[in-house]
Amino acid sequence: MNLSTLDIAIFLGYCVLIIVVGLWVSREKKGHVKNSTDYFLASKSLPWWAIGASLIASNISAEQFIGMSGSGFAIGLGIASYEFMAAVTLLLVAKYFLPIYIKEGIFTMPQFLKLRYDDRIRTSLAVFWIMLYIFVNLTTVLYLSALALSVVLDISTTSAIIGLAAVAVTYSVYGGLKAVAWTDVIQVIFLILGGLVTTYLALDAVSGGEGPVKGLGMLFEKAPEKFDMILSEDNPFYKDLPGMTVLFGGMWIANISYWGFNQYIIQRALAAKSIKEVQWGLVFAAFLKLLIPLVVVLPGIAAFALNAEISRYDEAYPWLLGNLVPTGVKGLAFAALIAAALSSLSSMMNSTATIFTMDIYKSHLKKDASETQMVTVGRLVSLVSIIIAGLVAEPLLGGEEQIFQFIQKYTGYVSPGIVVLFVFGLFWKRATSNAALATAIASVPFSIIIDLAFPTMPFLDQMGLVFLLLSALMVGISLWENSRGKYPEYTVSLDKGLFRTDSVFNVSATAILFVVAAIYIVFW
Repeated sequence: MNLSTLDIAIFLGYCVLIIVVGLWVSREKKGHVKNSTDYFLASKSLPWWAIGASLIASNISAEQFIGMSGSGFAIGLGIASYEFMAAVTLLLVAKYFLPIYIKEGIFTMPQFLKLRYDDRIRTSLAVFWIMLYIFVNLTTVLYLSALALSVVLDISTTSAIIGLAAVAVTYSVYGGLKAVAWTDVIQVIFLILGGLVTTYLALDAVSGGEGPVKGLGMLFEKAPEKFDMILSEDNPFYKDLPGMTVLFGGMWIANISYWGFNQYIIQRALAAKSIKEVQWGLVFAAFLKLLIPLVVVLPGIAAFALNAEISRYDEAYPWLLGNLVPTGVKGLAFAALIAAALSSLSSMMNSTATIFTMDIYKSHLKKDASETQMVTVGRLVSLVSIIIAGLVAEPLLGGEEQIFQFIQKYTGYVSPGIVVLFVFGLFWKRATSNAALATAIASVPFSIIIDLAFPTMPFLDQMGLVFLLLSALMVGISLWENSRGKYPEYTVSLDKGLFRTDSVFNVSATAILFVVAAIYIVFW
Protein backbone atom coordinates (compact mmCIF):
# COMPACT_ATOMS: atom_id res chain seq x y z
CA MET A 1 0.00 0.00 0.00
CA ASN A 2 1.37 3.40 -0.98
CA LEU A 3 1.86 6.20 1.49
CA SER A 4 -0.16 9.38 1.02
CA THR A 5 1.48 12.65 0.05
CA LEU A 6 1.29 13.78 3.70
CA ASP A 7 2.88 10.54 4.94
CA ILE A 8 5.67 10.81 2.40
CA ALA A 9 6.27 14.44 3.40
CA ILE A 10 6.54 13.43 7.09
CA PHE A 11 8.82 10.54 6.26
CA LEU A 12 11.10 12.59 3.98
CA GLY A 13 11.10 15.43 6.51
CA TYR A 14 12.36 13.01 9.11
CA CYS A 15 15.16 11.80 6.85
CA VAL A 16 16.20 15.40 6.15
CA LEU A 17 16.14 16.17 9.89
CA ILE A 18 18.49 13.29 10.67
CA ILE A 19 20.90 14.24 7.89
CA VAL A 20 20.97 17.90 8.92
CA VAL A 21 21.49 17.12 12.62
CA GLY A 22 24.15 14.55 11.81
CA LEU A 23 26.11 16.93 9.63
CA TRP A 24 25.68 19.81 12.11
CA VAL A 25 27.09 17.92 15.10
CA SER A 26 29.91 16.61 12.88
CA ARG A 27 31.18 20.03 11.90
CA GLU A 28 34.79 20.67 12.80
CA LYS A 29 35.54 23.54 15.14
CA LYS A 30 37.74 26.29 13.77
CA GLY A 31 41.39 25.34 14.09
CA HIS A 32 40.62 21.75 15.15
CA VAL A 33 41.21 18.77 12.87
CA LYS A 34 39.15 15.68 13.68
CA ASN A 35 41.29 12.97 15.28
CA SER A 36 40.67 9.29 16.02
CA THR A 37 39.18 9.98 19.46
CA ASP A 38 36.77 12.50 17.93
CA TYR A 39 35.75 10.18 15.10
CA PHE A 40 35.61 6.80 16.84
CA LEU A 41 34.76 7.80 20.44
CA ALA A 42 32.86 11.09 20.00
CA SER A 43 35.63 12.97 21.83
CA LYS A 44 34.69 11.00 24.97
CA SER A 45 32.00 13.56 25.67
CA LEU A 46 28.70 11.64 25.81
CA PRO A 47 26.38 12.20 28.82
CA TRP A 48 24.36 9.37 30.36
CA TRP A 49 21.08 10.11 28.59
CA ALA A 50 22.77 10.19 25.17
CA ILE A 51 24.53 6.89 25.93
CA GLY A 52 21.30 5.18 26.98
CA ALA A 53 19.34 6.52 24.02
CA SER A 54 22.09 5.60 21.57
CA LEU A 55 22.39 2.07 22.96
CA ILE A 56 18.69 1.42 22.46
CA ALA A 57 18.52 3.13 19.07
CA SER A 58 21.47 1.04 17.88
CA ASN A 59 19.96 -2.14 19.27
CA ILE A 60 16.35 -1.65 18.14
CA SER A 61 16.60 -2.09 14.41
CA ALA A 62 14.39 -3.62 11.77
CA GLU A 63 15.59 -6.88 13.30
CA GLN A 64 13.24 -6.10 16.20
CA PHE A 65 10.47 -4.13 14.48
CA ILE A 66 10.10 -6.62 11.64
CA GLY A 67 11.80 -9.78 12.90
CA MET A 68 10.61 -9.71 16.50
CA SER A 69 7.06 -8.72 15.54
CA GLY A 70 7.15 -11.72 13.22
CA SER A 71 8.26 -13.90 16.11
CA GLY A 72 5.55 -12.30 18.25
CA PHE A 73 3.02 -13.38 15.61
CA ALA A 74 4.45 -16.92 15.61
CA ILE A 75 5.57 -17.48 19.21
CA GLY A 76 4.03 -14.74 21.33
CA LEU A 77 5.26 -12.85 24.39
CA GLY A 78 7.91 -15.48 25.12
CA ILE A 79 10.17 -13.92 22.48
CA ALA A 80 10.32 -10.83 24.75
CA SER A 81 12.63 -12.82 27.02
CA TYR A 82 15.44 -11.47 24.86
CA GLU A 83 14.41 -7.94 25.89
CA PHE A 84 13.66 -8.52 29.58
CA MET A 85 16.84 -10.51 30.17
CA ALA A 86 18.79 -7.90 28.23
CA ALA A 87 17.71 -5.34 30.83
CA VAL A 88 19.25 -7.49 33.57
CA THR A 89 22.38 -8.08 31.47
CA LEU A 90 22.86 -4.33 31.02
CA LEU A 91 23.05 -3.97 34.81
CA LEU A 92 25.75 -6.65 35.01
CA VAL A 93 27.74 -5.04 32.21
CA ALA A 94 27.50 -1.60 33.83
CA LYS A 95 28.68 -2.84 37.22
CA TYR A 96 31.29 -5.47 36.39
CA PHE A 97 32.56 -5.09 32.82
CA LEU A 98 32.64 -1.42 31.87
CA PRO A 99 34.69 -0.22 34.85
CA ILE A 100 37.52 -2.44 33.59
CA TYR A 101 37.20 -1.25 29.97
CA ILE A 102 37.12 2.41 30.99
CA LYS A 103 40.14 1.96 33.28
CA GLU A 104 42.16 0.38 30.46
CA GLY A 105 41.29 3.22 28.04
CA ILE A 106 40.56 0.94 25.06
CA PHE A 107 38.99 1.85 21.70
CA THR A 108 37.92 -1.65 20.65
CA MET A 109 37.12 -5.05 22.10
CA PRO A 110 39.93 -6.76 20.13
CA GLN A 111 42.30 -4.21 21.70
CA PHE A 112 41.33 -5.49 25.14
CA LEU A 113 42.04 -9.05 24.00
CA LYS A 114 45.56 -8.02 23.03
CA LEU A 115 46.11 -6.43 26.44
CA ARG A 116 44.87 -9.55 28.20
CA TYR A 117 46.21 -12.25 25.86
CA ASP A 118 48.24 -11.43 22.74
CA ASP A 119 48.04 -10.03 19.22
CA ARG A 120 46.98 -13.35 17.68
CA ILE A 121 43.69 -13.22 19.57
CA ARG A 122 43.21 -9.56 18.76
CA THR A 123 43.70 -9.99 15.02
CA SER A 124 41.65 -13.17 14.63
CA LEU A 125 38.70 -11.71 16.53
CA ALA A 126 39.00 -8.40 14.69
CA VAL A 127 38.69 -10.17 11.33
CA PHE A 128 35.80 -12.26 12.64
CA TRP A 129 33.85 -9.24 13.93
CA ILE A 130 34.34 -7.32 10.69
CA MET A 131 32.92 -10.26 8.75
CA LEU A 132 30.05 -10.69 11.22
CA TYR A 133 29.03 -7.03 11.11
CA ILE A 134 29.09 -6.88 7.32
CA PHE A 135 27.61 -10.26 6.37
CA VAL A 136 25.16 -10.80 9.26
CA ASN A 137 24.31 -7.57 11.07
CA LEU A 138 24.39 -4.98 8.31
CA THR A 139 22.79 -7.29 5.76
CA THR A 140 19.99 -8.23 8.16
CA VAL A 141 19.10 -4.64 9.04
CA LEU A 142 19.22 -3.59 5.40
CA TYR A 143 17.07 -6.48 4.21
CA LEU A 144 14.39 -6.32 6.89
CA SER A 145 14.06 -2.54 6.61
CA ALA A 146 13.92 -2.81 2.85
CA LEU A 147 11.19 -5.43 3.19
CA ALA A 148 9.05 -2.91 5.07
CA LEU A 149 9.81 -0.16 2.56
CA SER A 150 8.92 -2.40 -0.36
CA VAL A 151 5.58 -3.47 1.16
CA VAL A 152 4.45 0.01 2.19
CA LEU A 153 5.85 2.05 -0.72
CA ASP A 154 5.29 -0.64 -3.36
CA ILE A 155 8.88 -0.46 -4.59
CA SER A 156 11.45 -3.18 -5.18
CA THR A 157 13.52 -4.46 -2.29
CA THR A 158 16.66 -3.54 -4.20
CA SER A 159 15.58 0.10 -4.53
CA ALA A 160 14.72 0.20 -0.83
CA ILE A 161 18.16 -1.16 0.10
CA ILE A 162 19.87 1.50 -2.00
CA GLY A 163 17.76 4.28 -0.46
CA LEU A 164 18.41 3.22 3.13
CA ALA A 165 22.14 2.85 2.56
CA ALA A 166 22.34 6.26 0.90
CA VAL A 167 20.70 8.07 3.83
CA ALA A 168 22.88 6.29 6.41
CA VAL A 169 26.03 7.10 4.45
CA THR A 170 25.13 10.78 4.08
CA TYR A 171 25.69 11.69 7.72
CA SER A 172 27.48 8.80 9.45
CA VAL A 173 30.50 8.29 7.19
CA TYR A 174 31.64 11.88 7.62
CA GLY A 175 30.68 12.47 11.25
CA GLY A 176 31.69 9.22 12.95
CA LEU A 177 30.40 8.19 16.36
CA LYS A 178 29.44 11.73 17.38
CA ALA A 179 27.00 11.99 14.46
CA VAL A 180 25.72 8.48 15.18
CA ALA A 181 25.18 9.04 18.91
CA TRP A 182 23.50 12.45 18.75
CA THR A 183 21.17 11.48 15.89
CA ASP A 184 20.34 8.37 17.92
CA VAL A 185 18.86 10.61 20.62
CA ILE A 186 16.33 11.86 18.07
CA GLN A 187 15.82 8.43 16.58
CA VAL A 188 15.05 6.71 19.88
CA ILE A 189 12.27 9.26 20.51
CA PHE A 190 10.78 8.58 17.10
CA LEU A 191 11.11 4.81 17.26
CA ILE A 192 9.52 4.48 20.72
CA LEU A 193 6.74 7.05 20.25
CA GLY A 194 6.06 5.99 16.67
CA GLY A 195 6.13 2.35 17.68
CA LEU A 196 3.72 2.97 20.55
CA VAL A 197 1.32 4.65 18.11
CA THR A 198 1.27 1.49 16.00
CA THR A 199 0.72 -0.63 19.11
CA TYR A 200 -2.14 1.66 20.21
CA LEU A 201 -3.86 1.37 16.84
CA ALA A 202 -3.34 -2.39 16.65
CA LEU A 203 -4.88 -2.95 20.09
CA ASP A 204 -7.71 -0.56 19.24
CA ALA A 205 -8.41 -2.61 16.11
CA VAL A 206 -8.51 -5.81 18.18
CA SER A 207 -11.21 -4.22 20.37
CA GLY A 208 -13.21 -3.07 17.35
CA GLY A 209 -12.55 0.58 18.12
CA GLU A 210 -13.28 0.48 21.85
CA GLY A 211 -9.77 1.43 22.94
CA PRO A 212 -6.37 -0.19 23.48
CA VAL A 213 -7.03 -1.21 27.10
CA LYS A 214 -10.03 -3.29 26.08
CA GLY A 215 -8.06 -4.49 23.07
CA LEU A 216 -5.33 -5.80 25.34
CA GLY A 217 -7.91 -7.66 27.41
CA MET A 218 -9.44 -9.15 24.28
CA LEU A 219 -5.99 -10.12 23.10
CA PHE A 220 -5.60 -12.24 26.25
CA GLU A 221 -8.93 -13.89 25.44
CA LYS A 222 -8.37 -14.43 21.71
CA ALA A 223 -4.79 -15.66 21.93
CA PRO A 224 -4.01 -16.82 25.49
CA GLU A 225 -1.35 -19.19 24.19
CA LYS A 226 0.63 -16.18 22.97
CA PHE A 227 1.19 -14.90 26.53
CA ASP A 228 3.34 -17.72 27.89
CA MET A 229 6.77 -16.47 28.90
CA ILE A 230 8.01 -20.01 29.57
CA LEU A 231 7.02 -22.41 26.78
CA SER A 232 6.09 -26.01 27.49
CA GLU A 233 7.63 -28.89 25.55
CA ASP A 234 4.44 -29.44 23.53
CA ASN A 235 4.60 -25.88 22.16
CA PRO A 236 5.54 -25.97 18.45
CA PHE A 237 8.13 -23.25 19.06
CA TYR A 238 9.73 -24.88 22.10
CA LYS A 239 12.92 -25.40 20.11
CA ASP A 240 13.27 -21.62 19.74
CA LEU A 241 12.60 -20.88 23.45
CA PRO A 242 13.24 -24.06 25.45
CA GLY A 243 11.31 -23.52 28.67
CA MET A 244 13.31 -22.97 31.85
CA THR A 245 16.66 -22.98 30.09
CA VAL A 246 15.67 -19.59 28.70
CA LEU A 247 16.13 -18.31 32.26
CA PHE A 248 19.03 -20.51 33.33
CA GLY A 249 20.77 -21.53 30.13
CA GLY A 250 22.02 -20.36 26.78
CA MET A 251 20.13 -17.07 26.56
CA TRP A 252 22.57 -15.67 29.12
CA ILE A 253 25.37 -16.47 26.69
CA ALA A 254 23.61 -14.65 23.85
CA ASN A 255 22.84 -11.59 25.99
CA ILE A 256 26.23 -11.29 27.69
CA SER A 257 28.01 -11.69 24.36
CA TYR A 258 25.85 -9.02 22.72
CA TRP A 259 25.73 -6.42 25.51
CA GLY A 260 29.08 -7.05 27.16
CA PHE A 261 31.53 -7.72 24.33
CA ASN A 262 29.94 -6.32 21.18
CA GLN A 263 31.85 -3.42 19.64
CA TYR A 264 28.92 -1.45 18.26
CA ILE A 265 27.19 -1.61 21.64
CA ILE A 266 30.21 -1.03 23.88
CA GLN A 267 31.67 1.73 21.70
CA ARG A 268 29.21 4.42 22.82
CA ALA A 269 29.83 3.40 26.43
CA LEU A 270 33.57 3.87 25.89
CA ALA A 271 32.75 7.40 24.69
CA ALA A 272 31.28 8.43 28.06
CA LYS A 273 32.44 11.45 30.05
CA SER A 274 33.04 9.28 33.13
CA ILE A 275 32.29 5.88 34.67
CA LYS A 276 29.31 7.37 36.53
CA GLU A 277 27.84 8.68 33.29
CA VAL A 278 28.25 5.33 31.55
CA GLN A 279 26.63 3.39 34.43
CA TRP A 280 23.69 5.77 34.55
CA GLY A 281 23.44 5.48 30.78
CA LEU A 282 23.21 1.70 30.90
CA VAL A 283 20.60 1.69 33.65
CA PHE A 284 18.58 4.19 31.56
CA ALA A 285 18.90 1.82 28.61
CA ALA A 286 17.70 -1.04 30.83
CA PHE A 287 14.55 0.93 31.71
CA LEU A 288 13.91 1.57 28.01
CA LYS A 289 14.42 -2.14 27.34
CA LEU A 290 11.40 -2.93 29.51
CA LEU A 291 9.26 -0.84 27.13
CA ILE A 292 10.45 -2.43 23.91
CA PRO A 293 8.13 -5.49 23.95
CA LEU A 294 5.19 -3.04 23.89
CA VAL A 295 6.60 -1.67 20.65
CA VAL A 296 7.86 -4.78 18.85
CA VAL A 297 6.13 -7.87 20.28
CA LEU A 298 2.55 -6.83 21.07
CA PRO A 299 1.93 -5.63 17.48
CA GLY A 300 2.84 -9.09 16.20
CA ILE A 301 0.42 -10.74 18.63
CA ALA A 302 -2.26 -8.24 17.63
CA ALA A 303 -1.70 -9.05 13.96
CA PHE A 304 -2.23 -12.73 14.82
CA ALA A 305 -5.50 -11.94 16.61
CA LEU A 306 -6.61 -9.84 13.64
CA ASN A 307 -6.00 -12.80 11.29
CA ALA A 308 -3.51 -10.82 9.22
CA GLU A 309 -3.25 -12.15 5.69
CA ILE A 310 0.48 -12.65 5.37
CA SER A 311 2.60 -15.21 3.57
CA ARG A 312 5.48 -15.14 6.09
CA TYR A 313 5.76 -14.13 9.75
CA ASP A 314 8.05 -11.18 9.08
CA GLU A 315 5.30 -9.44 7.10
CA ALA A 316 3.21 -8.91 10.26
CA TYR A 317 4.50 -5.41 11.07
CA PRO A 318 4.39 -4.10 7.48
CA TRP A 319 0.82 -5.47 7.30
CA LEU A 320 -0.16 -3.41 10.34
CA LEU A 321 1.38 -0.29 8.84
CA GLY A 322 -0.37 -0.83 5.55
CA ASN A 323 -3.83 -1.71 6.91
CA LEU A 324 -4.37 -0.01 10.29
CA VAL A 325 -2.32 3.16 10.50
CA PRO A 326 -4.16 6.23 9.09
CA THR A 327 -2.82 8.94 6.83
CA GLY A 328 -0.38 11.28 8.54
CA VAL A 329 0.17 8.92 11.47
CA LYS A 330 1.46 6.35 9.02
CA GLY A 331 4.31 8.70 8.14
CA LEU A 332 5.24 8.98 11.83
CA ALA A 333 5.05 5.21 12.38
CA PHE A 334 7.07 4.58 9.26
CA ALA A 335 9.65 7.16 10.35
CA ALA A 336 9.98 5.17 13.61
CA LEU A 337 10.76 2.02 11.65
CA ILE A 338 13.32 3.78 9.49
CA ALA A 339 14.79 5.49 12.56
CA ALA A 340 15.53 2.07 13.99
CA ALA A 341 17.14 0.98 10.75
CA LEU A 342 19.28 4.07 10.25
CA SER A 343 20.61 4.11 13.81
CA SER A 344 21.64 0.47 13.62
CA LEU A 345 23.18 0.81 10.17
CA SER A 346 25.24 3.84 11.14
CA SER A 347 26.37 2.20 14.39
CA MET A 348 27.50 -0.98 12.67
CA MET A 349 29.28 0.92 9.91
CA ASN A 350 31.16 3.01 12.47
CA SER A 351 32.14 0.02 14.60
CA THR A 352 33.32 -1.95 11.57
CA ALA A 353 35.46 1.03 10.63
CA THR A 354 36.79 1.38 14.18
CA ILE A 355 37.90 -2.25 14.42
CA PHE A 356 39.50 -2.26 10.97
CA THR A 357 41.31 1.04 11.55
CA MET A 358 42.58 0.39 15.07
CA ASP A 359 43.12 -3.40 15.02
CA ILE A 360 44.11 -4.07 11.39
CA TYR A 361 45.32 -0.85 9.71
CA LYS A 362 47.05 0.85 12.66
CA SER A 363 48.24 -2.40 14.22
CA HIS A 364 49.54 -4.21 11.12
CA LEU A 365 49.38 -2.21 7.88
CA LYS A 366 50.63 1.24 8.91
CA LYS A 367 51.85 1.45 12.49
CA ASP A 368 52.91 5.09 12.10
CA ALA A 369 49.54 6.19 10.68
CA SER A 370 48.65 9.77 11.50
CA GLU A 371 45.38 10.82 13.11
CA THR A 372 44.16 12.21 9.78
CA GLN A 373 45.00 8.99 7.96
CA MET A 374 43.11 6.91 10.53
CA VAL A 375 39.99 9.06 10.18
CA THR A 376 40.21 8.81 6.38
CA VAL A 377 40.55 5.03 6.50
CA GLY A 378 37.63 4.84 8.92
CA ARG A 379 35.42 6.76 6.50
CA LEU A 380 36.42 4.57 3.55
CA VAL A 381 35.78 1.35 5.48
CA SER A 382 32.36 2.61 6.57
CA LEU A 383 31.44 3.23 2.95
CA VAL A 384 32.80 -0.07 1.65
CA SER A 385 31.09 -2.10 4.40
CA ILE A 386 27.61 -0.77 3.58
CA ILE A 387 28.17 -1.31 -0.16
CA ILE A 388 29.13 -4.96 0.39
CA ALA A 389 26.18 -5.53 2.74
CA GLY A 390 23.81 -4.00 0.19
CA LEU A 391 25.05 -6.32 -2.53
CA VAL A 392 24.59 -9.55 -0.53
CA ALA A 393 21.52 -8.71 1.61
CA GLU A 394 18.73 -9.94 -0.66
CA PRO A 395 20.48 -13.07 -2.02
CA LEU A 396 21.49 -14.13 1.51
CA LEU A 397 18.24 -13.55 3.42
CA GLY A 398 15.44 -13.66 0.86
CA GLY A 399 14.36 -17.21 1.76
CA GLU A 400 14.27 -17.00 5.57
CA GLU A 401 10.94 -17.25 7.46
CA GLN A 402 11.92 -15.90 10.90
CA ILE A 403 15.02 -13.80 10.39
CA PHE A 404 15.29 -12.87 14.08
CA GLN A 405 15.66 -16.54 14.92
CA PHE A 406 18.09 -17.01 12.02
CA ILE A 407 20.35 -14.31 13.51
CA GLN A 408 20.22 -15.79 16.99
CA LYS A 409 21.15 -19.28 15.81
CA TYR A 410 24.13 -18.43 13.63
CA THR A 411 25.61 -15.79 15.90
CA GLY A 412 25.11 -18.45 18.57
CA TYR A 413 27.84 -20.50 16.89
CA VAL A 414 30.43 -17.96 18.02
CA SER A 415 28.86 -16.35 21.10
CA PRO A 416 29.96 -19.09 23.56
CA GLY A 417 33.60 -18.73 22.54
CA ILE A 418 33.52 -14.94 22.84
CA VAL A 419 31.96 -15.12 26.31
CA VAL A 420 34.59 -17.63 27.47
CA LEU A 421 37.45 -15.46 26.13
CA PHE A 422 36.25 -12.32 27.86
CA VAL A 423 34.85 -13.70 31.11
CA PHE A 424 37.95 -15.75 31.87
CA GLY A 425 40.16 -12.92 30.63
CA LEU A 426 38.45 -10.40 32.89
CA PHE A 427 38.12 -12.45 36.05
CA TRP A 428 40.62 -15.37 36.00
CA LYS A 429 44.25 -14.35 36.11
CA ARG A 430 45.60 -17.79 35.13
CA ALA A 431 43.96 -17.89 31.68
CA THR A 432 46.74 -18.10 29.05
CA SER A 433 46.92 -16.78 25.50
CA ASN A 434 47.34 -20.27 24.00
CA ALA A 435 44.22 -21.44 25.82
CA ALA A 436 42.39 -18.39 24.53
CA LEU A 437 43.49 -19.05 20.95
CA ALA A 438 42.41 -22.70 21.18
CA THR A 439 39.03 -21.58 22.54
CA ALA A 440 38.56 -19.05 19.75
CA ILE A 441 39.42 -21.64 17.09
CA ALA A 442 37.22 -24.34 18.66
CA SER A 443 34.05 -22.25 19.07
CA VAL A 444 32.55 -22.77 15.61
CA PRO A 445 33.65 -26.44 15.22
CA PHE A 446 32.30 -27.31 18.67
CA SER A 447 28.99 -25.60 17.81
CA ILE A 448 28.71 -27.46 14.51
CA ILE A 449 29.53 -30.80 16.14
CA ILE A 450 26.93 -30.29 18.86
CA ASP A 451 24.38 -29.20 16.24
CA LEU A 452 25.03 -32.34 14.20
CA ALA A 453 25.17 -34.65 17.21
CA PHE A 454 21.98 -33.26 18.80
CA PRO A 455 19.89 -31.95 15.89
CA THR A 456 16.70 -31.81 17.95
CA MET A 457 18.29 -29.89 20.83
CA PRO A 458 17.13 -26.23 21.00
CA PHE A 459 19.87 -23.90 19.82
CA LEU A 460 19.88 -22.01 23.14
CA ASP A 461 20.63 -25.30 24.91
CA GLN A 462 23.32 -26.02 22.34
CA MET A 463 24.91 -22.66 23.16
CA GLY A 464 24.92 -23.47 26.86
CA LEU A 465 26.52 -26.87 26.25
CA VAL A 466 29.18 -25.40 23.94
CA PHE A 467 29.94 -22.74 26.57
CA LEU A 468 30.60 -25.45 29.17
CA LEU A 469 32.82 -27.42 26.79
CA LEU A 470 34.82 -24.33 25.80
CA SER A 471 35.17 -23.33 29.46
CA ALA A 472 36.60 -26.76 30.20
CA LEU A 473 39.00 -26.36 27.27
CA MET A 474 40.12 -22.92 28.49
CA VAL A 475 40.65 -24.12 32.07
CA GLY A 476 42.34 -27.37 31.04
CA ILE A 477 44.92 -25.80 28.72
CA SER A 478 45.57 -22.88 31.08
CA LEU A 479 46.17 -25.14 34.09
CA TRP A 480 48.39 -27.42 32.02
CA GLU A 481 50.50 -24.45 30.93
CA ASN A 482 50.53 -23.06 34.47
CA SER A 483 51.89 -26.40 35.71
CA ARG A 484 54.74 -26.06 33.22
CA GLY A 485 55.61 -22.60 34.54
CA LYS A 486 53.85 -20.56 31.85
CA TYR A 487 51.70 -17.76 33.27
CA PRO A 488 50.05 -14.83 31.49
CA GLU A 489 52.35 -11.84 30.99
CA TYR A 490 49.51 -9.40 31.54
CA THR A 491 46.74 -9.71 34.07
CA VAL A 492 43.91 -7.22 34.33
CA SER A 493 44.17 -5.54 37.70
CA LEU A 494 40.89 -5.45 39.61
CA ASP A 495 41.52 -2.55 41.96
CA LYS A 496 39.73 -2.27 45.28
CA GLY A 497 36.51 -0.34 44.86
CA LEU A 498 36.48 -0.78 41.06
CA PHE A 499 32.98 -2.25 41.09
CA ARG A 500 31.47 0.22 43.54
CA THR A 501 28.31 1.95 42.24
CA ASP A 502 26.39 4.96 43.56
CA SER A 503 22.93 5.04 45.13
CA VAL A 504 21.19 6.19 41.91
CA PHE A 505 22.43 3.14 40.07
CA ASN A 506 21.72 0.76 42.96
CA VAL A 507 18.11 1.91 43.49
CA SER A 508 17.38 1.93 39.76
CA ALA A 509 18.88 -1.51 39.26
CA THR A 510 16.83 -2.94 42.12
CA ALA A 511 13.63 -1.52 40.60
CA ILE A 512 14.42 -3.07 37.22
CA LEU A 513 15.06 -6.48 38.78
CA PHE A 514 11.71 -6.33 40.60
CA VAL A 515 9.85 -5.42 37.40
CA VAL A 516 11.45 -8.27 35.42
CA ALA A 517 10.67 -10.75 38.22
CA ALA A 518 7.05 -9.55 38.34
CA ILE A 519 6.62 -9.99 34.58
CA TYR A 520 7.80 -13.60 34.71
CA ILE A 521 5.62 -14.36 37.73
CA VAL A 522 2.48 -12.89 36.09
CA PHE A 523 2.99 -14.43 32.63
CA TRP A 524 4.66 -17.68 33.64
